[in-house]
Amino acid sequence: RQGKDQRMSAETMDAIFIDIEFDEPAKSDPELAKKLEEVCTVGIFKATDAGTEIVKGQLDECVLCYLCTEACPAGSMRIIKKYEQ
Repeated sequence: RQGKDQRMSAETMDAIFIDIEFDEPAKSDPELAKKLEEVCTVGIFKATDAGTEIVKGQLDECVLCYLCTEACPAGSMRIIKKYEQ
């Protein structure tokens, strides 16, 4: 029997549990973008000529290692947790 209570909803399966915010000029710094693309082990960041692009489809893969925040100038990037611990 596969009742409603036994299935995960599409909303639950597609949930994104974090968001990432950048301050300028960090977001539009192409060199920082390259560094972020390199340090992120799950491919959340894509380096472009215009700076850092966040790959939304990868946000749910974040393991909260904080390598990205360590690569950025202090306080210029934040990982926002969308859940309570």
